[in-house]
Amino acid sequence: MKFLGNISEYLQLEIIDKKTCSHLNETIESSLIVLWFEEDSNELIIDGKQHFFYRNQIVFLTEFHKIKAINIGKTRLLKFNRPFYCILDHDTEVSCKGILFFGASQLPIINIPNNELEKFETLWKMFTIEMESDDSLQIEMLQMMLKRYLILCARVYKSQENYPNEKGDSDIVREFNFLVEQHFKTKHTVKEYASLLFKSPKTLSNIFSKIGFKTPLQYIQDRKMLEARRLLHYSSLHIKEIAYEIGFDDIQSFSRFFKKNEGISPSEFKQNLKKE
Repeated sequence: MKFLGNISEYLQLEIIDKKTCSHLNETIESSLIVLWFEEDSNELIIDGKQHFFYRNQIVFLTEFHKIKAINIGKTRLLKFNRPFYCILDHDTEVSCKGILFFGASQLPIINIPNNELEKFETLWKMFTIEMESDDSLQIEMLQMMLKRYLILCARVYKSQENYPNEKGDSDIVREFNFLVEQHFKTKHTVKEYASLLFKSPKTLSNIFSKIGFKTPLQYIQDRKMLEARRLLHYSSLHIKEIAYEIGFDDIQSFSRFFKKNEGISPSEFKQNLKKE
């Protein structure tokens, strides 16, 4: 089951196995994946390393992970992209989900405790029911389901005190991505994020270049563009207010930035939404 929103929001809920595990490698830009294994003896190669997963384990993956399924039994797949994910309000508790995708230096894995299993099962069932709805409130309900699901996972992860300390290039990229999520409205240069990571801008750029992703500046700009499209579509703010909200000093600078990335001006984008 898949949900597609008005500004490219994407959410997928599936039961996969060895025959249908190709869903893992479907390219959805800026996507995040949660795999809940319902059977034992699952073998995945993630970033070139062999991993085994067992019943009622959950693993959290980002767009940066390269995944190959060697053997996989019945598994619940939850996949969503940044446009869907970033619409959520990040209150203190929900922000803990950062540890699941960007805050952990190794692969985040949880074991669902027996006393929590019923909660996970009930939420998954509710999630499934809502995916089959078709009304104006569906996206809000799905975002609420996602929020609750990630809160449950984050609480279990924190209780298991599974915070490894090793660092690597892919970890730096994920930490950078998480920092951008926190600060994109106020910090707009690679230098500012490099400082937060205790790296030089050149070192950070070299890491991104070596791994083969977009440049750090492109990630910052992409996140600002996502917020701009979101506010133009979902809020009643004037374009000038949106410009200031995202960190631009004047509407002219914002309009040039938006048109360079979207191909049309913010006002044209807003007009096109009214025609839909």
